[in-house]
Amino acid sequence: MTTRPAEAQEPAALGHRPRRAYRAVRVLRRRWASDLAGRRARNGRDGRNERARRPDAGSAMIEFVGLSVVLLIPFVYFFLALFSVQRSAFAVTQAAREAGRAYSTANNEEEGLTRAQLAAQLAFQDQGIDTAPELRFAPQGADCGASDPGDGAETLEPGAVFVVCVRTIAPLPGVSVLGSGLADVTLNGAFTVVIDQYRADRSDAQP
Repeated sequence: MTTRPAEAQEPAALGHRPRRAYRAVRVLRRRWASDLAGRRARNGRDGRNERARRPDAGSAMIEFVGLSVVLLIPFVYFFLALFSVQRSAFAVTQAAREAGRAYSTANNEEEGLTRAQLAAQLAFQDQGIDTAPELRFAPQGADCGASDPGDGAETLEPGAVFVVCVRTIAPLPGVSVLGSGLADVTLNGAFTVVIDQYRADRSDAQP
């Protein structure tokens, strides 16, 4: 049996190496493709399982909007009611002050009553209130918040002191549809009038 020299065997061995490398590359490609397909399948199953475990996924925004609306409505109504009452409070205070000043500077008592009513009405209109003010002239020290503080104490005699009372009712927004007077707020304004004692007596003056 004869053997070929090493120089003759070397080219044959070198010729088989590219085939082996090609086969190894194909095997690696198949493994990589198999691994990739397995990962995709696992990810798909995991995603479906996750969605199955969380059937309400994506509804957080809807819940947030709904809850915000429910909480926002009482706050908006509270501020609307507060502004309505505060506006009426400013109106009665301003009306009592302006009515007292208008009466005390009149030339006679009849003119003073007319001027006082007009001044109180203008004060209400300045605050956006359309109702007519309830105007009273109570004795000194009277409580304008009482049910009947008194009336008829107006005079232009020098040194006279009396109280101008203005009352109004502030209805809360939206309550009128349920019935009048259910949640109305009564507000009172007071202003003390002092007639200058050194001024001429105008109580008996003729218009």
